[in-house]
Amino acid sequence: MVCGAIGITEEEFAKLVVKHARLGAAQWERADSQALRLLPERLARQFKVFPLREDDRAIYVATADPNDLDAEQAIGFASGRVPVLEISTPSQIMTAIDAGYAPVGHAEKILKAASRSDDAVRVVSDAEPEAVDANEADAAPIVSLANMILRDAVDQRASDIHIEPGRLTGVVRFRVDGVMREYLQLPMPVHNRVVSRIKITGGLDIADRHRPQDGRCRVMIGDKSVDLRISTVPTRESEKVVIRVLDAANSKRLGDLEMPAHELVRVRRLLAQRDGIVVVTGPTGSGKTTTLYAALGEVARGEVNVTTIEDPVEYELAGVTQIQVDARRQVTFGATLRAVLRQDPDVIFVGEIRDAETAEVAAHAALTGHLVLTTLHTNDAAGVVNRLADLGLDRATISASLRGVLAQRLVRRLCSKCATPFTAPFTEEELRLQAAADVKQVKRPAGCDACGRTGYRGRLAIPEVLVVSEGMAEQIAAGATHGALLRAAKAEGLRLMLDVAFEAVARGETTLAEVDRVIGLRAPGTGEPESGPREPGTGGRASVAAPLARVLVVDDDPVIRSVVQALLSRESFDVTLAADGEAAIAAVAAGPTFDLIVLDLGLPTLDGHAVLKAIRSDNAHRQVPVIVLTGSEDDADEVAMMDEGADDYLRKPIADARFASRCRAAIRRRTMAGT
Repeated sequence: MVCGAIGITEEEFAKLVVKHARLGAAQWERADSQALRLLPERLARQFKVFPLREDDRAIYVATADPNDLDAEQAIGFASGRVPVLEISTPSQIMTAIDAGYAPVGHAEKILKAASRSDDAVRVVSDAEPEAVDANEADAAPIVSLANMILRDAVDQRASDIHIEPGRLTGVVRFRVDGVMREYLQLPMPVHNRVVSRIKITGGLDIADRHRPQDGRCRVMIGDKSVDLRISTVPTRESEKVVIRVLDAANSKRLGDLEMPAHELVRVRRLLAQRDGIVVVTGPTGSGKTTTLYAALGEVARGEVNVTTIEDPVEYELAGVTQIQVDARRQVTFGATLRAVLRQDPDVIFVGEIRDAETAEVAAHAALTGHLVLTTLHTNDAAGVVNRLADLGLDRATISASLRGVLAQRLVRRLCSKCATPFTAPFTEEELRLQAAADVKQVKRPAGCDACGRTGYRGRLAIPEVLVVSEGMAEQIAAGATHGALLRAAKAEGLRLMLDVAFEAVARGETTLAEVDRVIGLRAPGTGEPESGPREPGTGGRASVAAPLARVLVVDDDPVIRSVVQALLSRESFDVTLAADGEAAIAAVAAGPTFDLIVLDLGLPTLDGHAVLKAIRSDNAHRQVPVIVLTGSEDDADEVAMMDEGADDYLRKPIADARFASRCRAAIRRRTMAGT
C-alpha cells in the first residue's frame, strides 16, 4: 500500500513517524487481550487505535496518528489509565481490531450469519443421511456456528481445522496449503459449546473431558461429501479439537499429481514390479497418502487383488479391500498383515511401518511374491535403508526386498491470478535466496482475494525417486553408508528434491522463499550455499558435487542415534553410528579421518570423558571438532568436557535447526583452519 502522493509504503511512513515523534514502534509481540476490556470497540474503530497491553497506571495503544489529541483524551477517559502511544500502520491496526474484538463485539453477528438456511451441514451415515434443517439451525445457534466453521473450511480448501482454547478466548485456525491461518476468535463459553457440538457430530462422549478421544463422521456440505476425522485432547483450560478434512473428490491418479515426467516414469516403473517393497517417505503433511492412493488407483485393476491396512482409512477405493487398524481390539498392522497374507493378495498397502513386527512381516510378504506399498518417516530417499535397519531388518533382507523409494515434499504454488514478474527492486531476503540458489526466479507472490492475500494457492509435489538397481542392492547388503548410497543413486538417475524444486522455480510455479521454507537451500556436506559455475540442465546445482563431510555419532540411545542421523543426512553428511565408547574408538582407529564427532557423555563401557581423551590422543583426529550432546544438567560436566578438549556442548532434547547449525559451524571452522 502506498501512502497517497508521498510514494512510500505504510511501513516506511510509520518508521518516519516513529523517528519524528520520538515514540516507540508498536510491540505487537507483547499484546495482551486483557487490554481489550479497557477500551470499547466503538472508540477503537472511531479513532483507529488498538489497545496492546496495560499495567496499573498506563494503557499502551497502537496508533498511526500520534497528534490526535481527541483520541488520546477519549482513551484516557474510557480506560481510566494514562495513554502511552506506540506507532503502527493503519492496516495493522484495523486487522487487529477485526480479530481482537471478534470474540466480544461480533459473537452475535457471527451466530446470526451462521444461521442462514443455505449454511446447513447434513451429517451422513453410511446408510441414510440425517439432515440438520434451517429451523434447527435457527433454534440452536451453536449448531449453526459449528456448521459455518465446517462450511468455510471446505470453501477455503483447508486440510485441517484447529479449535484451540485460551484463557479468555478460543481461536479457530485453518491449515490451508500447509500453512495455518487464523479464521475466528470465540469467547470461551462459545468455544466450549462448539467443541461439544463437534464431539456429538463425531460420536464422542461429551461428558468425558479428561481423556483424548478420536472419532469420525461424514457430512454433506452442499452437494459435496466430506469425511471428518476428529481428535480431541484435554488442556488446562478446556479441550482442543483438530479436525482433518478429507474430500473424496481429492482422490486422484498419478497423472493428476503433475509429477515431473522423469520422476513419473520412475514411479510407474516401481509400481510395475511384481514383488518387493516400495516406500513413500516424508514428514507429516508431505502428501504421502495422496500419492499412495493415486498409485493404488493405477494398480487396482480387475485382475489384481489389492488389500490395504490403514490407520485410519482415509478414502474409499472401488475394488479394494480396506482394513481399519484398531489397537484396542488387537487389530494391529503386524497382526493384520499376517492375516492378509492368507487372503491371496497381489498388492498390499500398509499405512505405515511403525515397529519391528510390521517391518519383518512386510519384508516376508515382499520376498514371497507380493508387492508391498508403505510409508516411513525419513528425510530423503536414501535414508529409508538406515530406518529399516533401525527397525530390526538385517541388510541382506533390505537388499533383497527393497525395490525403490519415493521421497517428497509439498511447496505452495504461486497464485495464478496475482503472481507478478520477479523484477527489481529486490528485498534483502530475495537477494540472499537468489545468491544462495543461483537459479533465476521468474515470479513473486502478490496476494488477492482468491488466495487469501497469501500469494499462493494450491501445492506442488517435489519428488525424489530412488530405484534400487542390482548394484545398489549389493551396496546395501555390504553395509554402504547413507552418503555412498546417495552417490550411487544419483549416478543411476536420481534427482534430488532440491533440483526438482529449482526447476519449478524456473518455470514460475513457486518461489525460492517457499523452497527454502520447506526443503532448505544447502550444498552437500557444508550446509552453505553453493557457488561456482553451473551447467545447463543441472537445476542450478554445482556440476561437480562437493565431497560429503564424514560425521561420527556416538550415543547409546537408538532413538537419539536415529534422530541425529536423520538431521545430518538431511545436510547430506556421510554418517557413521556407534552405540558405545568402544565402538566409537574402533571407528576412529579404522579411518579415514572424520570431519566431526557428535559424542554422548553417559555411555556404557567407556564414558564420554574416556572417548574424548582417546580422540585427542589420536594424531589424525587431534584437531577434529567434537560436539558433546548430552542429557546431563550438571554444569560441572560441561566445564570438564570443554576443559578436556570438546569444541561445543549441547543439551538434549535436540532442537533441529540449532543442532544442524552448530554442526555446520564446527565443520566450517575446521575447514577454514586447514586452509
